[in-house]
Amino acid sequence: MPSHSQFRPCIDIHAGAVKQIVGGSLRDGDAAALRTNFVSPHAPAHFSRLFRQHALGGGHVIMLGAGNDDAAAEALRAWPGALQVGGGVTAANAREWLARGAAKVIVTSWVFPAAALSLPRLAELSALVGRDRLVVDLSCRRRTDPVTGAPAWVVATDRWQTPTDVAIAEAPLRQIAQFCSEFLVHAADVEGLCQGIDGELVALLAQISPIPVTYAGGAHRLDDLALVSRLSGGRVDLTIGSALDIFGGDQIKLADCVRWNRTGQLPAEEDEEKQ
Repeated sequence: MPSHSQFRPCIDIHAGAVKQIVGGSLRDGDAAALRTNFVSPHAPAHFSRLFRQHALGGGHVIMLGAGNDDAAAEALRAWPGALQVGGGVTAANAREWLARGAAKVIVTSWVFPAAALSLPRLAELSALVGRDRLVVDLSCRRRTDPVTGAPAWVVATDRWQTPTDVAIAEAPLRQIAQFCSEFLVHAADVEGLCQGIDGELVALLAQISPIPVTYAGGAHRLDDLALVSRLSGGRVDLTIGSALDIFGGDQIKLADCVRWNRTGQLPAEEDEEKQ
């Protein structure tokens, strides 16, 4: 296992196309609210093949809304057994997604009916696909603790619009971790803004999570990889979206992320060693 945090790739699919969307702007029945940073001319499978070329496994394919099944299946076929899939996953379709080539399924709103965690649903899904092939999405909204004034985070579902009864805290994460092998956590308040990660959330996740975590949200510079690695002691991986060159960004090159995964060094650090 690497001693440093890893870059984890993503393929976000909306209306059949690969897009980068500002967190929380995707809402049912409100197309005017949607804020999109990037729409790719390439099909989802193009990115799967690109990630396969660079051995960037462990990434996730996320279906943002209905009508994306075919596009997601295409992405999985391009690199079977390597990518996770999420968005509308339930007990009724989870095994089908594994059969279509997903390495793991990512569950979100289905285990939070009426904005409350359903342990029976979570246990059912875990038994159905196996704990090692289940990822729970604990994407969250930042809050302020009314008593202490300290930052706090609450899991939010339904495209990050609905707060649930689960806080990002040690006890609930340990309880949920009995049924899954990873957590995926988008910091919804900074997702897609390219204005910096939520470092306090990253540090908290490293401290309290008993299983691996992939964090997403706000990455805007290559050294965010080193920052996440330092804040988490290498225990939290980082997904980069809108800032990445393959998604229209001008701040971070995919080639540098590949190099980081292999060496744990940024280009400037490698140059210094050569001098």
